[in-house]
Amino acid sequence: METVEILLRHQIIKQTKTMYSKFKTLLITLLIPVITNAQKFTVSGSLKDASNGEDLIGATVTVKELPGVGAAANVYGFYSLTLPQGNYSLLFQYIGYTRIEERITLDKNITLNKQLSQNTQLLNEVVVTAERENSNVTSTQASVVKLDPKSIETIPVLFGEKDIIKTMQLTPGVKAAGEGNAGFYVRGGGIDQNLILLDEAPVYNASHLLGFFSVFNSDALNDVTLYKSSIPAQYSGRASSVLDVKMKEGNNKRANLSGGIGLISSRLTFEAPIVKEKGSFIISARRTYADAFLKLSSDTNYNKSKIYFYDLNFKANYSLTQKDRLFLSGYFGRDVLGLRNRIGVDWGNATGTVRWNHLYSERLFSNTSFIFSNYDYKFKIGENNNSLTAKSSIRDWNVKQDFSYFTNNSNAIKFGANGIHHTFLPGTIDAEEGSNIKSSSIDKRNDLEGGIYLENEQNVSQKISLQYGIRYSFFNFIGQGTAYTFDSGGNEISHTEYQKGKSIKSYGGLEPRISGRYLFNEKSSIKIAYNRNYQYLHLLSNSTTSSPTDLWIASSNIIKPQIVDQYSLGYFRNFKNNKFEFSVEAYYKDLQNQIDYRNGAELVFNGTVESQLVFGKGKAYGTEFYLKKTKGKLTGWISYTLSRSLRKFDEINNGKYFSARQDRIHDLSIVAMYSLSTKLKVSATWVFNTGDAVTFPSGRYESAGMVVPYYTERNGYRMPNYHRFDFALTWYRKSTATYESSWNFSVFNAYGRHNAYSIDFRQNKDNPAVTEAVRTSLFSFVPSLTYNFKFK
Repeated sequence: METVEILLRHQIIKQTKTMYSKFKTLLITLLIPVITNAQKFTVSGSLKDASNGEDLIGATVTVKELPGVGAAANVYGFYSLTLPQGNYSLLFQYIGYTRIEERITLDKNITLNKQLSQNTQLLNEVVVTAERENSNVTSTQASVVKLDPKSIETIPVLFGEKDIIKTMQLTPGVKAAGEGNAGFYVRGGGIDQNLILLDEAPVYNASHLLGFFSVFNSDALNDVTLYKSSIPAQYSGRASSVLDVKMKEGNNKRANLSGGIGLISSRLTFEAPIVKEKGSFIISARRTYADAFLKLSSDTNYNKSKIYFYDLNFKANYSLTQKDRLFLSGYFGRDVLGLRNRIGVDWGNATGTVRWNHLYSERLFSNTSFIFSNYDYKFKIGENNNSLTAKSSIRDWNVKQDFSYFTNNSNAIKFGANGIHHTFLPGTIDAEEGSNIKSSSIDKRNDLEGGIYLENEQNVSQKISLQYGIRYSFFNFIGQGTAYTFDSGGNEISHTEYQKGKSIKSYGGLEPRISGRYLFNEKSSIKIAYNRNYQYLHLLSNSTTSSPTDLWIASSNIIKPQIVDQYSLGYFRNFKNNKFEFSVEAYYKDLQNQIDYRNGAELVFNGTVESQLVFGKGKAYGTEFYLKKTKGKLTGWISYTLSRSLRKFDEINNGKYFSARQDRIHDLSIVAMYSLSTKLKVSATWVFNTGDAVTFPSGRYESAGMVVPYYTERNGYRMPNYHRFDFALTWYRKSTATYESSWNFSVFNAYGRHNAYSIDFRQNKDNPAVTEAVRTSLFSFVPSLTYNFKFK
């Protein structure tokens, strides 16, 4: 019996030891990630330009011993990289700058700030990118265009004024709204489907001088990014694209003054430290002075007229602590057009942004923003006591909170939320006493818009990377206001009054975003993307180009939000050590709840504008080809887009699909820049596109002795094909330690092509029975001369 007990006891002990051993093995296995993680540390910091202290957005940090491991600086120059304990060589690099290599011992979390200097060897070449040399291949995102304002300063444009929007129009999938116009269409979407941000503040009208200039003074800009697809989840509110523009922060090393004097406009920029290495500011101003030349005329119709615009950019930043940084930025711009004292139009934007950056840890970065935006216009007609003034405006107050959490080298998480309060003043008419017209106004509207989002950028392997996220956006039409209902003919059925603060109609929905990249090698990749966007604000226009009097309206109980689903697929390939970049992308868009106007609609100063609208759907699809040379004396690109943009409304064209006004089938741009020497550079562009879709009269009839045109098909005709050649020559004079200057001579439409700006129809004077088409050309041959200078 004792022997049995002894044997049993030994067996229990043996089993216990075996179980303990297995448990110990299991415990160690489970704790390996924890133990390993406990032995990981983070190196983080900021990357800046050594000459002026500007943040180097997108600069990279890579580990020499670990191929494929690295991090990129965010829009505030901050990076974070987590590695196992050990010794490493870190490579800090940015295109056009000298690479820095530093050896570190990573046995604790460390902060490592670096300042990179421009590569003097590359300064003699034209560089047309601000990213990593092969970022077009290796990045997860597709359909993204980045422009460095420095790289476009020699590209010829109208009136010699360098312009980031007009340069964007030379890239695939982006089309100008008209000759010399700063409005643009992206992949078949409307002008209003582009979210334009200036330091996070929305800009509702990005045009000066009826579109011949954009509101963006390139002297004040640091970084420009256009998202045509795979739009990050932090953005919302527009259906087609996001143009994110960041202003310079100012030189925190030394004061400098720069500017330019042109034939019709001049610019002046001043930047300086607030406290050296700790804070800085920049002020940049621009004004045209065509009105000064009008005063030289003896004709009172001209010498008492006004035609000018001005804009002012301001930005300041200050590092409160090593973990806290404060930014203040603003933009103010105005256009004034007037014919004597009889007719006057002026419009403008005002924006303001206050941002607070805070570093909660080496991995958690926070940005809190308070944003103001206002767009308004005034139209005055008449003189003295027989005049009236019409006004309209849209004003936003926006609060945003964004977080970036650098989980590890394979995952970077972004999340946040925002809320916007919109105030719409659709229109007021103020008449002078004694006028035959009575003062009146349309009730203002209040709306709330906002959303929350979560996004992750994940490196699944060296070949596969993903960027995926989800956003929930919402919109609420709130009182005090009136909600109408109409029949199919636009006649009012009923209306309901709502008290202040009462919810009238709300919308909301999920906006999934995902893009992926498969890397064949360091030279080629394939990318695929899908995104959904909700748009709650809409622009109403019945003109062929953008106009300051176009009307912004919000979704209501009748107007539903636009919803756009976009699918894209692209192949990317670099050649000859990244000297040449090639890509081909195909896309398809499904557009829901599209808006158009009834024939003969009255859109402006109409209190029941919804009655003038019809609602339908659309589709847009195309293929974009892009070939770019980024290095050497000769640089530039060729872009070609083959595309269609179609709409369908039950009330228009018998419910059949028809071309949207921006439906240009072929669009070709060639841009070339050549460095003849260190002092002399030439550049040229040639553009060709098939004409816009347009509605022309199909015939005419007589009524009561009057000839009346009639229309049968919306956008059933085409404007003539458009092509143009521009040329520029830039001469850089001798540069010293304290001063540098250059002359820029450019010619817009160098071979004088008479492109059709508009086509009108009238009766032939000799034979009234014949109706003739009359083409109007806007520009034939426009030379410009600009002197640029900089005091260092």
